Amino acid sequence: MTTTRDGAPYEVAVRAESALGEGPTWDPATGRLLWIDILNSRLHSYDPVTGRRTLRRGEQHVGAVKPRVGGGLVLNLRDGIGLLDPDDTFRWLRHEPVPGRRGNDAAVAPDGALWAGTMRYDEATGGGTLSRVTGDGTAELVLDDVTVSNGTGWSPDGRLMYYIDTPTRRIDVFDHDADTGRVTGRRPLAEVEDGAGFPDGLTVDAEGCVWVALWDGAAVRRYTPSGALDRVIELPVPRVTACAFGGPGLTDLYITTARVGLDPAPPLAGSLLVVPGAGRGVAQPAFAG
Repeated sequence: MTTTRDGAPYEVAVRAESALGEGPTWDPATGRLLWIDILNSRLHSYDPVTGRRTLRRGEQHVGAVKPRVGGGLVLNLRDGIGLLDPDDTFRWLRHEPVPGRRGNDAAVAPDGALWAGTMRYDEATGGGTLSRVTGDGTAELVLDDVTVSNGTGWSPDGRLMYYIDTPTRRIDVFDHDADTGRVTGRRPLAEVEDGAGFPDGLTVDAEGCVWVALWDGAAVRRYTPSGALDRVIELPVPRVTACAFGGPGLTDLYITTARVGLDPAPPLAGSLLVVPGAGRGVAQPAFAG
């Protein structure tokens, strides 16, 4: 199989200076792209049709934001899982602060459960977790030996779950039971080679291919369901953090970036980028809570 390399197919959707831009998520109910700046505790939204942008600043670091069934948002925060109601009222779904630890990437499974990752601020080995949180706030610890819990996503038929613990350099795959939400049979799908960066956030397209953002790799890669690398989108910033399909037809690939730790930082570091017509995504479920 031939790997294609795209030199500059991207556009700047939102020019920004996010310290740690992360977690792009398309909200079909509002026609907005949501993303966050973890270290500045900021929640962004962008309407690609009107160009309208909004910004909300929170009181603590936020690792991920996802739409909820019936409106509002669920947030993977430093001290637990929070809910924003449609009237912008905040409340805790699970408040369980752990000193030195924060929420990181999260994703909503086909059954509406939130799979929420955590990590230590000092990135201590094994200091993070991955938990499955249902709409009523019940949490099940799935993995308890994680360092930097990152990208999570499901195959279009819901039978496979993909997952990244960044320092492993691997994209792993599990068998996923859609009836119980349980995962089994963890195994590597692909491994990012030395010198190519570290795998961060991911998304899965309608063909079942896995798109992976590369921290310190200045690129997004696409891997086939068999684990073969078949596409590389090269970008002008080294710290590429996550990607997601959005837009009315879910054909545009939105990409978040970071500028933290870069001195000097490239001009577009921290901006939201987009690759129009990159592929076709899968509609993501809302959190059932």
